Amino acid sequence: MLRATLKSLLARKLRLVLSGLAVVLGVMFVSGAFVLTDTLSRSFDSVFSDAYAETDVGISAKPKIETSEMEGEQIGAPFPAAALDQVRAVPGVAEATGIAAADGARVIGSNGKVLTSFGPPQLGSNWTGESDLVQLRQGQGPTADDQVVVNQAVAEAARIGVGDRIGVLTLQPKREFTVVGIFGYSGGRDSLGGAQEVAFTDRAAQELMLGEPGVFSQISVRAAAGVDPVALRDDVAAALGDGYVVRTGEQLSADASAGLKEGLGFFNNILLGFAGVALFVGIFLILNTFSIVVAQRTRELALLRAIGAGRRQVIGSVLVEAVVIGLVASVLGLAAGIGVGALLAYVFGQSAGGLQLAGLGVPAAAVISAFAVGLLVTVVAAVLPALRAARIPPVAAMQDVATPDRPLTRISAAGAVVAAAGGTLLALGLSGSAGDNTLWTVLGGVLLSFVGVALLTPLISRPVVSALGRLFSWSVPGKLGRLNSGRNPRRTAITAAALMVGIALVTGVTVILDSAKSSLTALAEDTIQAELVISGAQTGPRPPSFDPAVLRQAAEVPGVAMVAGLYGDRGVIGGEPTWVTATSDPAALREIYRATPTAGSIDSIGPDQLLVDSGTAKERGLSVGATLPVQLSRGDARTYTVSGIYAESELFGGFVVPAAATSDFAVPQPNQAYLKLVPGASVQQVLPRIEALLADSPEVSVADRAAFIDQQTGQFDQLLTMIQVLLALAILIAVLGIVNTLALSVLERTRELGLLRAIGLRRSQTMRMITVEAVVISVFGALLGVVVGTGLGAAVVRALREDGITELVLPWTQMGLFLVLAAVIGVIAAVVPAIRAARLNVLGAIAHE
Repeated sequence: MLRATLKSLLARKLRLVLSGLAVVLGVMFVSGAFVLTDTLSRSFDSVFSDAYAETDVGISAKPKIETSEMEGEQIGAPFPAAALDQVRAVPGVAEATGIAAADGARVIGSNGKVLTSFGPPQLGSNWTGESDLVQLRQGQGPTADDQVVVNQAVAEAARIGVGDRIGVLTLQPKREFTVVGIFGYSGGRDSLGGAQEVAFTDRAAQELMLGEPGVFSQISVRAAAGVDPVALRDDVAAALGDGYVVRTGEQLSADASAGLKEGLGFFNNILLGFAGVALFVGIFLILNTFSIVVAQRTRELALLRAIGAGRRQVIGSVLVEAVVIGLVASVLGLAAGIGVGALLAYVFGQSAGGLQLAGLGVPAAAVISAFAVGLLVTVVAAVLPALRAARIPPVAAMQDVATPDRPLTRISAAGAVVAAAGGTLLALGLSGSAGDNTLWTVLGGVLLSFVGVALLTPLISRPVVSALGRLFSWSVPGKLGRLNSGRNPRRTAITAAALMVGIALVTGVTVILDSAKSSLTALAEDTIQAELVISGAQTGPRPPSFDPAVLRQAAEVPGVAMVAGLYGDRGVIGGEPTWVTATSDPAALREIYRATPTAGSIDSIGPDQLLVDSGTAKERGLSVGATLPVQLSRGDARTYTVSGIYAESELFGGFVVPAAATSDFAVPQPNQAYLKLVPGASVQQVLPRIEALLADSPEVSVADRAAFIDQQTGQFDQLLTMIQVLLALAILIAVLGIVNTLALSVLERTRELGLLRAIGLRRSQTMRMITVEAVVISVFGALLGVVVGTGLGAAVVRALREDGITELVLPWTQMGLFLVLAAVIGVIAAVVPAIRAARLNVLGAIAHE
């Protein structure tokens, strides 16, 4: 039986290729994700290992606020330089170097634009001299506070050299420096992990990067010969006392790497999620393929039953085919995934500023997942066709036709039950009733909804396909194509369902994002009473900022009625982490945001006072006069008194502290400002004057309200594009499903096609018939996807009404485009099967059994 199964499989190589291709693509996505994250993880391990190679013990102060890698940048607390002398006095310390370093030194290039970084830090530090790791390539170290050295990566990106004057943005507004040196790293590297580095004198680094002179952020210790770093770590910790974090160099490297791996793990989960969608679509393809093959092999399987093969052997025969296809597809998918993972790692390394990648490796997770997923998907998809094959009676060997299509009652009832279960889970998840399991509840609801719709699709496929096919029924090939596409509702439904999943997800996400975009736009237009806004696009861990003096200067520009500058920072208020806002003018902010006081006054904030929105006040049980301890990113905790409560708004809320508190913010400069003009003032006349004030703040720009809102909502378009790209693989697999179905259908109908050719159907008409069949099926799948996706998107929008998404927007243009694209997909998918059908030998086809 095994020998017969393998010979049958090898005799149908096309079926093997088409069935396995979907699994290959899905496995490629899964294994590629693991290879990518493993390569990047080991690359950053190497970077951090090199960075701390000359550190036996590292000392830093305990941060004021603990922040994870996913939450944002960890702001280190500076400590007095006197701690350096304490460390040097510890027995076993051969050398101790004080370091004043922090992220946020943004260099302005020769073109006047700020160098951006999408991930790697922009470090500013004090120059501590050359070492085995750091090597000057040109010039010398800085000796004056207006001199800097930069690493080779910065010099190339900014197009600067020794002797050039550059601007640098730090905790202070733009400062001019002379480049006196350019350095690199051992091994000919221009940067460590793509980091952009600027080194100042000790005093300049302390003031610009840490906010005050005479402090350090870290101390790097070299142990004396024969001294154990772990023992030295304990001795240093005992000498310094509480308030410091003392770790060995190995611990520093491991901790830094672990924080980055948290982000890589999140990224890997996203990729695996989209890979899961692709594999889910692949199940439809394989299920359809095996169903068609079983129907085509009715006589063959019946003969096997007639000569003694048992039902278990027939089931085993089909499952063996699935296992073989799964194994072959897993091997090919793993090989393709290794290549794709390596390619993506290279692209990431180049975009991250030239990250030196570790050698290509294949983690065990990639191999295990490749074979587990490949085998699981194919075997699961083949179970139902295998059971169907086992039910073929021996007497069918004397029949010339395949097994007839069965009634749709049971499958429709099952579809209704599954769809209802999916809808129930969605309702529970979107209503918040699932608690901590909300995400999994929603995902389970979406999965069951798709399965339910797929099971219900055969019920509607015949009438819908017939209606769609009438668009092409003006010719004989068109009529034949319409009839062929509706002759087997199950087959048509499964093929269309594969395309439906991808289109439904894209449509649903488009509905959600377009609705969010429209709701935010309407809310902003109704709420923000400012004609001009100063802001910038954030490209790193720190938001863009500008000189606080611009606020005062803008208020003096003719035509400007009021200016409200906004500062932001993470803080801990009353023991709970939260976002904290400060403003330069509370009264102006109230006017611009139409804020309404519900208790106390919100027109001014005293030195030790704060404002809070009504929602937060109710949640925390706060009232005017309540006191709260407030810890910001810098400085010591202080006690503030609630002086006013304002009505909660979708656009503005939380705690508001006085402008004087920004000295303890991570970024003590405004990142946004709203300008309200006097009645009758012209935006076109005021805007150029404000632009002139921002000449030394290249990270931000000024725009009118409409342009500002477009900038903010443009992020939704970027997110939608990214999702569409990732879902393109699922749609590609669905296209392969259409090709597969048509190709196998042509084989199944060989004799029928021969008879049609014999009675006068020309080759061109045969090709048109197959093309119409493909177009009808693909448009049917897209139509299903648009309807299901719109329903899912509308449900999510309705559930998010209380979160500010109040407008339901249906993307009619995109939905129409999806249907047109589906027709094009149908034409493309029909090319190979149509050519194959047209080339059939008429006499041979008529004699085919």
